[in-house]
Amino acid sequence: MTQILIVDDETGIRESLTGILEDEDYQTAACASGEECLELLRKTNFDVILLDVWLPGMDGLEALAKIRVMNDPPEVIMISGHGTIETAVRATKLGAYDFAEKPLSLEKTLILIKNAIEARRLRHENRDLRKQLQVKSVIVGDSVPMKALRQQIGLMAPTNGRVLIYGESGTGKELVAHAIHMQSLRKDETFVEINCAAIPEDLIESELFGHRKLSFPGATDDKEGKVQKADRGTLFLDEVGDMSLKTQSKVLRTLEQQRFTPVGSDDPITVDTRVIASTNKDLEEEISRGNFREDLFYRLNVIPFVVPPLRERKEDIPLLARHFLKEFASAYGRRPREITDDAIGVLMRYTWPGNVRELRNVIERIVIMNPTTSRFERKHLPPLVYRDGSRRAAGTEGSTLHQARAAYERDYILKKLDENHGNVSRTAEVLGLERSHLYRKMKSLGIAAKD
Repeated sequence: MTQILIVDDETGIRESLTGILEDEDYQTAACASGEECLELLRKTNFDVILLDVWLPGMDGLEALAKIRVMNDPPEVIMISGHGTIETAVRATKLGAYDFAEKPLSLEKTLILIKNAIEARRLRHENRDLRKQLQVKSVIVGDSVPMKALRQQIGLMAPTNGRVLIYGESGTGKELVAHAIHMQSLRKDETFVEINCAAIPEDLIESELFGHRKLSFPGATDDKEGKVQKADRGTLFLDEVGDMSLKTQSKVLRTLEQQRFTPVGSDDPITVDTRVIASTNKDLEEEISRGNFREDLFYRLNVIPFVVPPLRERKEDIPLLARHFLKEFASAYGRRPREITDDAIGVLMRYTWPGNVRELRNVIERIVIMNPTTSRFERKHLPPLVYRDGSRRAAGTEGSTLHQARAAYERDYILKKLDENHGNVSRTAEVLGLERSHLYRKMKSLGIAAKD
């Protein structure tokens, strides 16, 4: 429930406001001085304060100044029976949400409170979104390519240069775009992204540039496009290589002129937007095929970035795996988890065609599927990762059928031994083999029995 503090030295005003606000289902408290106000704020998190300017002892403006330096302060509406323009201006500069004169209008006061509550909600929402952006912009990895990538971001993020990020699907191109924005001079403005591959061709122009009401069937209202939403901020064109030639032409004009025209309008809109684009395609090859405009390529490719695939920076896998374990343990409200070095070894032998995104999905899967497990071993890993890692470790890629079958048998027996805590008799029973037969098979595959 919304909590409101009334600070006024007049008993009648305190009682009157308390009754009115409680009738509106607000929870209230009241006091008669600035000193009492500050004391109450140390004990309770109020959403809005109605604060009289003229108070005995510490006046309202002095109290306001102290309130505004608190951590997550409430919105403050100043009230006064003989306020001046000078007082109102000073209160605004000190951070007051608004200023109301006595005698208070019931209707106006309730509107001011409602608007102040909404302003506080939006402030909290923006703070939470900013925290999420900061988390999204954390680049994990100590490999040489990732150190070089972070250094490159640090050098060019504070500029307004356009960036084109190359990388396979799942390598973290969006993460790099977020990191560039969060280290740029535009970090306090909006980061807007659009996935050019996910939006149908007949809708992408409207998504980017907006449209006017009735400009096409289904356009029942005016719509603000992504480019306009990113004004003074950053626009991220994800998978720009999938954009149609028609849309590419309009994007090119927007980059050249820093203005565009919404669909169905004749009035251009000027914007100041930094553009970051990404692609998993070879755009120069797409140009030769006639699928991508060469002039747009040169406009976007001012500062090229290359995000390496995970198979080229496998030394980052242990860090990434433990990072994702921590993330998902927190997300699902579970205790911190560990992963064994043996399981990490399997992860490092896998080729990761889906790159970091695939690794993240694997870690999320084992956290979800093993809710009571605090220490993940290789037996907890999905079969695809497990088999592929063992096969490559055995050097069987491109080998004979006999070698591949032996590698698979070794992998399967190891997994079953793990599941049965190294007990050969129990494992033999599960596999449907005689104990002596399993021992011979283990010896032939180089598997040592536990003592």
